[in-house]
Parts: sequence; C-alpha cells; structure tokens
Amino acid sequence: MVDDTRIRGKIKAQISKFSGIISQAFSKPKRKLIKEVHYGIQASKDVKLSNISRTLNEDIDLIKTENRLSSSLDCVDFTDGINDQICRLASNKVLDEMVIAIDDGDIRKKYAQHMENLAGIHDGNEHEVGNGYWLCKAVAADLEHKTVIPLYCEAYSQKAKDFKSVHNQRFKLIEKVSEHIGDKGIWAMDRGGDNNKLFYKFLDNKKRFVIRLQKKRNLVHKGTVKNCYELAKFLPCPFEAKIIKYEDGKENSIIISYNAVPVKLPKRKEKLFLIVVKGFGKEPMMLLTSCRVHLQVKESIWRITEIYLTRWKCEESFRYIKQSYNLEDLRVRSYIRIRNIVVLVLAVSYFAAVYLGQNLKLKILVERIYVISKRFFGIPSFFNYAIADGLYNLLFPDKTGITHTRGNESGDDFQLCFDFGFDP
Repeated sequence: MVDDTRIRGKIKAQISKFSGIISQAFSKPKRKLIKEVHYGIQASKDVKLSNISRTLNEDIDLIKTENRLSSSLDCVDFTDGINDQICRLASNKVLDEMVIAIDDGDIRKKYAQHMENLAGIHDGNEHEVGNGYWLCKAVAADLEHKTVIPLYCEAYSQKAKDFKSVHNQRFKLIEKVSEHIGDKGIWAMDRGGDNNKLFYKFLDNKKRFVIRLQKKRNLVHKGTVKNCYELAKFLPCPFEAKIIKYEDGKENSIIISYNAVPVKLPKRKEKLFLIVVKGFGKEPMMLLTSCRVHLQVKESIWRITEIYLTRWKCEESFRYIKQSYNLEDLRVRSYIRIRNIVVLVLAVSYFAAVYLGQNLKLKILVERIYVISKRFFGIPSFFNYAIADGLYNLLFPDKTGITHTRGNESGDDFQLCFDFGFDP
C-alpha cells in the first residue's frame, strides 16, 4: 500500500527545491513567499489567498496569514524573473521540431469594479467584450502530443503605465523564449497573428512559423498581388487525408483535402508557402509558413497542417492552467498582485507537467500521484489534469504546511534526489 505521508513529504521537498530554483533572483523573504504561494496553489487547486493561507496551517489567525501574503505579493513584480527561469529550465527540453504556440488569452472579471488597471478584453469563451486582463502565453508541444511544456505567461492591461502595445507584449515573449531556446521550434499562431509587424519580426530573425491567415491578407503569387482567400477558394486540392473528430463522445471521420503554393509577402523577398486546407469548415483554412515545403510530396504539405493542429493541443494546456487552478477566480486588487499570481500559476503548472517527470526517480513518484488522483478507468484527455488532482488529493489533507520543508535550492541538479523506489 502506498504510504501517502511519505510521498507527501517527498512532494513538499521537490516543491521547496523547485521554488528555490525559480526564485534565485529575489531576496530570501520573497523566496519564502514564492515557496508558500506555490505550495498553497498546488495544495488547494485555487488562487484565492484565503484558500492558500489555509494550506499553510500557521499557528496564527487565518486572516493574519492572508494579510501577510497579500502585503508581500504587492512589493515586487515576479513576472520577468520567474518567466526567465521557466524558459531556462525548459530550454533543453524544447526540440528542433517542436511547436511553440503563442496565444492571447484573458482573465474575465465579470463583476469586478475596483481592481487596478481593469480594462476591456474579449472573452474567448463567451465571445463577448467584458472587463479583465490579457494574458500573453507560450507553450511548446511535439507533433505526437506526448509532450506539452508551459514556457511563458504574463498578465497585462492596456491601462497600465508601462503598456506600449499588444505587439510589444508578443515581441517580449518571443525575445525571452528565444534567448533560451535559440532557433529551436516552429512558432504557431491563430488568425490573431496575421499581422505585418509579427511576420517581419519572424522573418528578420529567421524564425520558422506557421500562422493562420485572415481573409483580407494579400500575397504575391507568380509576381501578382492576390487576395489569399480568392487564391485559396479556387486552388485545386488533390491531396486528401482522413481525420477522426471526437464530438459529444462520438467518433466521426471527415475527409480533408489540401494543397500548397509558393508565395511572398508584399514588399518582402523571402519565399513562403500558402497551405490551403478544405473540409474543416465551410471556408478553406489558409496557413502561411516559412518552413520548407516540397510541393509534390503530400506528407511535406500535411506536416504544416499538423503543426497548426498541434497549436490546438497547446490551447488545451492553456485551458488546463485556467481550470485546474481556478485562475479566473483570483481576488486580489493590485496590478502587481494579479501579475504575480498569474506567473506563479505558470510555475505551478510547469512543476506538475514537466519538472516532476524529468527524472526517472521522479517519474516513479508521478505514477504514484496518478494512482492517488483516482483516475482508474481510462486515461483522461489531458494527463496533467490527473496529476493536478493527484497533488491536490495528497497535499490538501495535510496539516503541517510547508514552512519548515527544505529542498536543495542551490541549482537544478538532480544528483541529490531522494530514492523514490517502491516499498517492498
């Protein structure tokens, strides 16, 4: 029988160690704060300071713990420091052909009135305009959908004093991730990335990309400027693929046809390719890529489509982060606190999704956590949901908190990990 107490102690040690790694740039009191909030979010699956405070089980009134956390979170912005460390930790795990998906997410605060820098956002779930904060996020994934790596997450508001533009936020993300991974990976974005400034950024830095186009985009084909939608609508698509879609628990197969043509952007000399995919909906899907494509080899063309479809898997990761830790229910008012909670949720998700599985001994621990999550019948659609549940089921009943738990905070070397072998 699995000894939950023993596993719980090892998880706490790993949280302490990981928190020490990502908080190296901050003072000792802030490193302690990051460890406590990380543990609290993991143990409560929530971002409300009241629930985080309960998991710490301090020998003082709960309100005093909550006030201490609230005050400490408002002093220093952790966003850049923690994003930098997460990108550094992930740098050797991102491979050349992985997809790096950029997504403009949001946190909707439907009834909030007094939160600092509360601004207008477009709610992607409700498809309506509301109040809240924007998220600039990046996740890496392989084409087989076996590996998903959270890389970067930043909350921002167009009402903040240091806000310049949405493009500036995206450029900041691209530069930070590229600082650590170099030219590895293929960048992917939805139609929100169909913008000349972003295209020029990628082309000037020789980045590979796959971006879905809007209907209004003009391209140069055979020396003539043409609208991409008109070009796609009349393009013959001789290649076909069978796709299995799961809707409402039912399996449906659809036939997809596709083709590609060489194009350029107006006023640019780089050779690009327009991939046209028909069958996903009433309108053709148009993808612009800087990746090399062999026009006579259907597998080469289909690979670009797979890269874009992998971006959808990354969206599942974004959804996991928001739902597993109840991110949209954050209840702090100051802008710095909001940004700090968001980047700490990124750290928590990286810990659960990547850090625990990067070492053989820790993989054994992950298997135990998976069993404790009570997911006995079949594999969930996204494995990390089960890991988050398992960590919650382990840590939430604990009555000792993490204040006195210590890990090796000197670096990210795993030579001193505990032995996590099964008990005889």
